[in-house]
Amino acid sequence: MQTNSIDQSVLDASSQALRTAWPDANPRCGLILGSGWGDVVNHLPGDEIPYQDLPGLGSTGVIGHAGKLRRTVVHGMEIFIFQGRRHWYEGVGWTPVVLPAYLLHAFGADTVMLTNAAGGISTSLPPGSLMAIEDHINMLGSNPLIGPHNPKLGTRFPDQTEVYSKELRLRLMNAGADRSGTYIATTGPTFETPAEIRCFAAMGADAVGMSTAPEAILANALGMRVAGLSCICNWAAGISPVRLTHEDVNETASQTMPRMKQIISIFLEELANESR
Repeated sequence: MQTNSIDQSVLDASSQALRTAWPDANPRCGLILGSGWGDVVNHLPGDEIPYQDLPGLGSTGVIGHAGKLRRTVVHGMEIFIFQGRRHWYEGVGWTPVVLPAYLLHAFGADTVMLTNAAGGISTSLPPGSLMAIEDHINMLGSNPLIGPHNPKLGTRFPDQTEVYSKELRLRLMNAGADRSGTYIATTGPTFETPAEIRCFAAMGADAVGMSTAPEAILANALGMRVAGLSCICNWAAGISPVRLTHEDVNETASQTMPRMKQIISIFLEELANESR
């Protein structure tokens, strides 16, 4: 049964298991990769840990999510790369969904890059576009911070005026993102109806997906800098001339992979230079 409360004991157990496996780990930044994004880092060397070996994370439940944590060094900067994420719609609760963001913070990372596959709502975001996230609308019907206040997860009432760092967003734009915009997160696992998409457009959403907002909420509450990048893999329902499938999402991401790799590479290089 789904629960709204994050289990701190599971977070602690996972952090300890990771520290045992990588006692000298000291990441500066982390990537959490969404549907179709896994191959963007396959060229990077490093150690890997299956999600099953980290308490509370477990196997990913979606095709296109490899389900492994990679540790690597880029331009002298150590990073953690979570290849795949857990989703609210899987019915496993908030703990595995936000665990990657928590682990990054626990190991000292101050920056997290969130990626996803999304449906285009704005007419300026056709399939194959890359959108730097400037804000989100949480339509998940819940919030990962609901429950008794846990000081280890930040203040009781985190400010969300700028969840996504403006500075990092400009870097993504300079690296080649097509435009910035607002991402709306829905529960899934169904794609949205045309009526819902019309509603979301009226609310100011440019792209729609089923993830990202929970990790951004926690990372922001923990004081981390957050960047977000959506690969627009299809037109949203009612805009798309064809029925929507997850296979088409992965296909578009595969076709866009060269640009995705380029932007991530430039972003990481600039982040590494920042810390020197």
